[in-house]
Amino acid sequence: MTNEKSQVIDRKMTSIFERYLTLWVGLCIVAGILLGKFAPGLAHRLDGMAIYVRGAPVVSIPIAVCLFFMMYPIMVKIDFASVIKAGKSGKPVFLTLFLNWAVKPFTMYAISALFLGVVFRGLIGTDATDIVKMPFGLDLPVGAEHGAGTVILHEGVKMLQIPLWRSYLAGAVLLGIAPCTAMVLVWSFLAKGNDGLTLVMVAINSLTMLLLYGVLGGFLLGVGRLPVPWQALLLSISIYVALPLVAGYLTRRWLIAAKGEVWFKEKFLHILTPVTIIALLTTLVLLFSFKGEVIISNPLTILWIAIPLFIQTMLIFWLGYGLARVFKLRYKDAAPAAMIGASNHFEVAIATATMLFGLSSGAALATVVGVLIEVPVMLILVKICLKTTHWFDGAESTESKPQEVVGS
Repeated sequence: MTNEKSQVIDRKMTSIFERYLTLWVGLCIVAGILLGKFAPGLAHRLDGMAIYVRGAPVVSIPIAVCLFFMMYPIMVKIDFASVIKAGKSGKPVFLTLFLNWAVKPFTMYAISALFLGVVFRGLIGTDATDIVKMPFGLDLPVGAEHGAGTVILHEGVKMLQIPLWRSYLAGAVLLGIAPCTAMVLVWSFLAKGNDGLTLVMVAINSLTMLLLYGVLGGFLLGVGRLPVPWQALLLSISIYVALPLVAGYLTRRWLIAAKGEVWFKEKFLHILTPVTIIALLTTLVLLFSFKGEVIISNPLTILWIAIPLFIQTMLIFWLGYGLARVFKLRYKDAAPAAMIGASNHFEVAIATATMLFGLSSGAALATVVGVLIEVPVMLILVKICLKTTHWFDGAESTESKPQEVVGS
């Protein structure tokens, strides 16, 4: 029993990448800014390596490669066969789906529009503009109006000039409709939650995103006068969710059949552990290499974006945690259910913002700010959970043997 307790009590992030993710993100911001300042041509050449449709860059090849390696290790860990077992834990799964798809996208839009479009608009710059990609498949003449933007010719390519605050809003919206990241497995683990249930809910959210991400994204961006064609969002989901999901599923199935489940978990997954974060950090360097001038000229930009994201995270967490008490969930189910709703799938958000609006867009920057605040905020929520176990029935179960993780 002592060993079992120590396994639970000593839970911590063993990976140096996970433990110091905020530090690595900060260093990548600095590296990206320096790259953009001292070697601007390199970043522009990398961004120019893209798949073009009708003369417009649709998919950045370097970013697509990085983002595939962000998502692939996440998908490999998921045993999708375990999704059918979720019916045994109906309440926490229902709570997570309700928060992620019926509440979170709309509160994110409302809070971000209030702060970025009203409270901080003067600080961001009332007349400040951003230059983003033309929507996929759209061919309008220079000077034409489209949503909140105007078609302009930028470096020989038709682009859309929009208010800067709306570009930040778009990034926030893309974060709000991208629930749950691989890191939520870490947060649940640290909070002594039900690891098996967390993994099942991650799998369900991944599958649900295939159906709802494009629908909600197109609707909310349209409300924000940033209309994006459905085919662009569907292409984004296909490249950045469906492709790694299928690759992960096939890899998992083939390796377990060939090498066995023990080898798969103890050897293969161990090798993949740092891949997601390394790919993420590489992407951040590229993103900030384009936004360095904006940040240097207005260093508080990150703060203006971070405030509504922080408020949104806390709101969703406390709403989920409160509803978990109403539903009378056990603590080990309540903690991950609330944290999955609070956290964001920033890998997909970054990928989508980059593809839809461009690597140098304010929307891409806003999604990166989501990464920047995710780790410290979620660690705060982990501490809150651990201090409030007595609010729930079955709190004593956090001191017993941890649940077996389904699939990894």
